[in-house]
Amino acid sequence: MQRILTFLLFVATLVSGCSRLPDPEPVDNPKVVILMYHRISEGEAGNLYERSAGDFEKDLVYLKQNRIRVIDFDDLEAIVSGREKLTTHAAVITFDDGDHSWYTEAMPLLKRYRMKATFFLWASKIGSDSFLGWDEVEMMSSYSWDRGIRPFSFGSHTMSHQYLMNMKAALGGGEAFQTYLDEELGGSKVLIDRHIHGTVETLALPYGDGAGDADIITAARRHGYRFIRTSERDVTGTLSTDLLRLPSLPLLNDTGQELIGTYLGIY
Repeated sequence: MQRILTFLLFVATLVSGCSRLPDPEPVDNPKVVILMYHRISEGEAGNLYERSAGDFEKDLVYLKQNRIRVIDFDDLEAIVSGREKLTTHAAVITFDDGDHSWYTEAMPLLKRYRMKATFFLWASKIGSDSFLGWDEVEMMSSYSWDRGIRPFSFGSHTMSHQYLMNMKAALGGGEAFQTYLDEELGGSKVLIDRHIHGTVETLALPYGDGAGDADIITAARRHGYRFIRTSERDVTGTLSTDLLRLPSLPLLNDTGQELIGTYLGIY
């Protein structure tokens, strides 16, 4: 009970704005971890890939409490290019697929804690079943902070969410595979671009399949992608980081917040 009361008091302090946390102090060997979420459930998570809204809020509080700066992919590119110096640990918050819970559960908490996030859309599913509608994508994309900063960006999770390397094998690679990727990467980007501010520049590989594949990277570059997020588990943020093969850390039903700190080397 005492731990719960302490957590609630900390949350109240963060949300009320009565006491601002000091700016993070520089740390030795700072790193960036890209967090991967899927569905955020209102109640208890129903499967391994869901995370309850309560646990998601605890994740955000953990980031605040441990002075982990939340950045987006443009910030990451500035760090990797050397235009911006990384002095403290950082995290990029991402979501895969397009579940409606992003609008009802995730977005209100991200707003409350003033945190950026990137949402990867399974483009052909938007507007169907339990997925977001395009009107909700538009509202999320339009939301802004002071000075017109829009914290919520959108990327592609391809058009049809297939195992890309399986499709490469089935099509025999070559021109046929590039034509397929034109629809999966290019077609999804065109569709999403119609409904957001700015343009899609980030790609999340379905199932993490195809990380580092030269044909996928060629197609991604052809269609204007600057970042590819994979499912390979690691941290990033160094000058040698490959922006077209970015690792991530999945936050699942059974993942404890301390794993974020373990990846960053806090513990």
